[in-house]
Amino acid sequence: MRKGEETRAKILDVAEAAVLAKGFGATSIEELIAETGITKSGFFYHFRDKNELAKALLERYLENDTRIYDEIFGRARELTDDPLQALLLGLKLLSELLADLPNGHPGCLVASMCVYERSFNRDIQQINREAALMWRRRFRGYFEEIVELYEPREPVDLDELADMISTVLEGGIVMSKALKEPKSLPAQLLLLRTFVKLLFRGGRSRRVDASASQFDI
Repeated sequence: MRKGEETRAKILDVAEAAVLAKGFGATSIEELIAETGITKSGFFYHFRDKNELAKALLERYLENDTRIYDEIFGRARELTDDPLQALLLGLKLLSELLADLPNGHPGCLVASMCVYERSFNRDIQQINREAALMWRRRFRGYFEEIVELYEPREPVDLDELADMISTVLEGGIVMSKALKEPKSLPAQLLLLRTFVKLLFRGGRSRRVDASASQFDI
């Protein structure tokens, strides 16, 4: 990594930690300059203003989230061809990853910036919206595969079901921080996994051989 790239990455690392700790509005350019040890002109060489910094933070955060989801749910799908089994395994792997964080999840930049939405321009607001829609499309895709094989016990809107995963993740972060219980987030994720399992357990199989491998995990 070249020196300029290292400096930019360092600014983003320091900024992300500060924003998650106290919010974007309370994070000043001056403190980022002091923390990273660069000059003011050095900061503005990389970021024109705070909105540009926010955009870079969000884009990096979303790229990292996408990579993690791709790895976890991709691994789950390699282990089983059954889409329901794959989702249940993916949620379990994700909960184990989160449980391994000694101080809990540091927080979600998307959620943080949604709280202070009026502080940002339309580009940042649109990135936030697209992030939520991106996660909805991802998880809805998993459920679309599942309902092709398993009929849910109760009628359910797939968009709302997909959003529920993001809602539990974001809400779990808030609860774990409020209660100072790092294990609360992975526990909530496992509870969601149980809900998904129960939603499709006992539902009519849409293929004759689906029941042979159902709910082994």
